[in-house]
This record gives sequence, C-alpha cells and structure tokens, in this order.
Amino acid sequence: MSDIRFDDKVVIVTGAGGGIGRAHALLFAKHGAKVVVNDLGGSTNGEGANSEAALKVVEEIKAAGGTAIANPDNVINGDRIVECAMDNFGRIDIVVNNAGILRDKSFAKMTDADWDLIYKVHVEGAYKTTKAAWDHMKNNNFGRVIFTSSTSGIYGNFGQANYGMAKLGLYGFTRTLAIEGRKNNIFVNAIAPTGGTRMTEGLFPEGAFDKLKPELVSPLVAYLCSEECKETGSLFEVGAAGWARYAGSAPWVSASTRTKASPRKTLPPTSNSCAASKAPSTERQHRSPARADGQYPEVCLTATSGAASFKP
Repeated sequence: MSDIRFDDKVVIVTGAGGGIGRAHALLFAKHGAKVVVNDLGGSTNGEGANSEAALKVVEEIKAAGGTAIANPDNVINGDRIVECAMDNFGRIDIVVNNAGILRDKSFAKMTDADWDLIYKVHVEGAYKTTKAAWDHMKNNNFGRVIFTSSTSGIYGNFGQANYGMAKLGLYGFTRTLAIEGRKNNIFVNAIAPTGGTRMTEGLFPEGAFDKLKPELVSPLVAYLCSEECKETGSLFEVGAAGWARYAGSAPWVSASTRTKASPRKTLPPTSNSCAASKAPSTERQHRSPARADGQYPEVCLTATSGAASFKP
C-alpha cells in the first residue's frame, strides 16, 4: 500500500494552478492518474482570469511523464469542467474541490457582494462540479469526492464570517453525500488544510510559512481518493504537525492502542511509526505527531479496522 496507483483513473482538481491544488494535481499524476487541472487564474479575491497558471502545471505534469489537460473554467460553471474531463478522457472518477478565494472583512464592514461571491465560489462551485460528476461516478460504481473545508469554519476567525460559513457548510454537504453515495461506492470526505500558499501568505508568524508546504497536505487526499480507502463522511484537519480526524463512520484510535471492537476489514499494517502515546479521550484530540526532524509524517491512518499508509 506504500505505492497507491491511480492508473486509468481521471481526476479533476479545481484551483490547481498553484498552492495546495497544484500539489494535489502533481501527486495524482505522479501515481498514474489523468488529471484535469482546473484554474480560473484570477486573484485571491476573485477578480480577473488567466489560463497561464493551469497550463504551467500541465506542462510540469507532462514533463514528468504524466497526462493532464488544463481547464480555465470558473467552478460556478462546474458542468463545463466535467465536460472537459469526459471529452478528453471519457470518464471521471475523482473530484477534488479545492478552488477558493478570500474576501476578508469584519462583519460590520462586509458587503453583500463579499458574502455572495464567497458563497458562489466555495459552495455553489463545489456543488456544480460535484453534481455534474455524480451520475458518471454512479454509472462507474466508483467515485471519490474531496471538499476543502477550513479551520476558520471549525474554530472561527476574525474577518472571515463569509469564509467560515462557506467552509463549514461544505462539511454538512460532505456528510450527506457520504450517506447517499455509499451504496454506489462513492466515498466523500473533507479536509481542513493548513498550507503556505498565496492565500495564506502574511498570515503566519515569521518562519512558519515556509514550513507549511502545500505538498504535505496532498498525501492524505490521495489516500482518501484511493480504492484502498473505505473512509467516508469525515473531516480531517491536516497540516505540518500532522492530522486530526473530527468525525466519521468509525471510531479511530492511535496505532499503539488496542481495542475490543471487532474489525470489519483488516488493512495492511503501516511500516512507519506514527502512533500517539495513548488513545485520545475524544476524536477531536487525536493528532499524529511530527517526525523528529519536524517534517510532516507519512500519511498514517489508523483505526479499529487496521492501519494504512501512503508515501508520496
């Protein structure tokens, strides 16, 4: 399981022209997927459009021997993104909803336009893209969907009432689609990533930005989108220090903790050490520690059903 493959799988990654989306696209392509690199190419506040960012990522993928195509459509027109995948690759297996913008203002100063545009890009855009792909995944009896939430939705953050609303709303969307999609082998999860990107530049203390590398988030996303993973309906907070799981379909414990729960299926054991010293008292407290060198550990998902790992 240390080398998960996506051969013959087609992946849409929205907002893939830079940052975390770019890292997702490169990693999926590295492991055999055909990737639709979607990016409108606008500014972080949603203004303008430019296809160069998406084209550059496609060039990187092709230079490394992968297969990809650029798509410059706005996620609000998500059906066009899915049409691009079908026209060029004939199928769609995975949708990673990553595109986003910021319109940060205190609630007192926030305009209707600030509120509406955040909703349209984050929520409506994710809805339109996922909706257009849903029937194709049902027909294939396989699908994986990732929604990108945020700690601003989980904890709140000054000046981000609009952003926090949209991002936590996506988790409610995640939970319902996970229930509806399970019978067709469509699994849906959400991540709340922390990464050093153009959207977060200037928000972290000195020295922290460079350590929060976007590519440290992508291995978890790749694992959640693999055939090996059966997790659905969960929200993972993930960053340079590890990951935390907030909710889902099964109780999770540290790798070093034994449980009397009967496993439904045993996954191959992980080869690396990512165990917490003891089981958390609640799901929300669980977090894999960083390695001794301070870098993000290999993705380690451990549960009562076994353990799994994915190396980028």
